Amino acid sequence: MTTTVVNNPDQSRYEIHIDDDLVGFAEYSLGESTINFTHTQVDTDSRERGLGGTLVKSALDDVRSSGSLRVIPSCPFVKKWVEEHADYQDLTTR
Repeated sequence: MTTTVVNNPDQSRYEIHIDDDLVGFAEYSLGESTINFTHTQVDTDSRERGLGGTLVKSALDDVRSSGSLRVIPSCPFVKKWVEEHADYQDLTTR
């Protein structure tokens, strides 16, 4: 079983897949210097496996590597995840 996270800019979301199955996504909207995560959803059967955290971590790692966008965590799940991971809080204050 292979888990992958990909950015799907046409849908304005990061997606998490297990093998070929889409099991969750984190929607965003881009501003001039911001990325606002607005909604995160993971299939009910996949929630207990930590896939939401994997999705958010991978999305934020991609944001970090892409440059200087500031993260706006409007989604409650993303906001809580960032609050619990001090090493990602700098992304919200750029």
